[in-house]
Amino acid sequence: MVLRRWGLGLGLLIGAGVAVQGRINGELGARLADGVAAAVVSFGSGFVLLLIAVALSPRLRAGLRGVRVAVAAGELRRWQLLGGLCGALFVASQSLTVAAVGVTAFTVGAVSGQLVSSLVVDRLGVGPQGRTPVTAARLGGAGLAVGAVLLAASSGPGSDAEATTASWLGDTAGPVLLILPVLAGIGLAWQQAWNGRVGTAGSPFAATVINFGIGLLGLLVIEALVLIRIGPPAEFPREPWLYLGGAIGVLFIAAGVLVVRWVGVLLMGLSTVAGQLTTSVLLDWLLPAGAPLSPAKLAGCGLTLTAVVVATLQSGRSELTANSETAQVRDRAGAGRRRGSGRSIRGPFGRGLR
Repeated sequence: MVLRRWGLGLGLLIGAGVAVQGRINGELGARLADGVAAAVVSFGSGFVLLLIAVALSPRLRAGLRGVRVAVAAGELRRWQLLGGLCGALFVASQSLTVAAVGVTAFTVGAVSGQLVSSLVVDRLGVGPQGRTPVTAARLGGAGLAVGAVLLAASSGPGSDAEATTASWLGDTAGPVLLILPVLAGIGLAWQQAWNGRVGTAGSPFAATVINFGIGLLGLLVIEALVLIRIGPPAEFPREPWLYLGGAIGVLFIAAGVLVVRWVGVLLMGLSTVAGQLTTSVLLDWLLPAGAPLSPAKLAGCGLTLTAVVVATLQSGRSELTANSETAQVRDRAGAGRRRGSGRSIRGPFGRGLR
């Protein structure tokens, strides 16, 4: 029970970290007038921290070797290592749009896109769990998520929103900019599925290192094209807090490994989304970016949280059913051993049942 409470609290903090990271990267992108450059700074600083950890830990290096062996044996496809490109899209979209549409609208778009995309990812069996059926609850949650994005977009940009976007985006309107967070959220579902495969072959930390490395390479290629068009930033801001986005990303990824063990995927998802949405509203209220907090955005925020809860209702019942079936199998196996039959009853997952 204590670990469960700590896990839920830490899940809320992870969600808050995602929102704070978005605010930092968005501000850095606005200052540089180049959101991709801000994303390179965020990914690059996080990757450096991860490389230091790898250099100091033999266990972490062993996880990376496990991934290499899995790729060589054909157990892991090379394209399944590309989840970092989706993470790069997420961070880049933070840097490009948060200063214009606000943290709340960005969060609504990203979470909604992720929820809708997860239907396809699970149905195709891209992740390590295999194929997951599309239930009425998940369809209903996806429908609510789409409505949340439309609500958030209907509020329109603030009076100074366009002035805070990256210069090469021109006079793109706030509702149009909201497409980027939605696309980033769609990519997150694929990123999590691919990283899950990599983590199974090596370790969660190995998946994180590869994620940052691949994402950084992708961002550097895009930034090279941006520099050809608009040139380098005139000057980098001196405030140290603007360069903490990468470190925050590493911290909440590492914390997520613990939270999943303590409370499971379902409760982790709910707690992180709750923390992300709540913190987004607080940031837009206390430290507003270009777009003000509006009733439509607040409604979209509440509708997004409702969509997540609705989409996970069936998952929660499925987890309870699975736990009940596991307990029944254990009871039958114990009864068989007590009868001295010399045979134990194996569950549907063989030796994985424990």
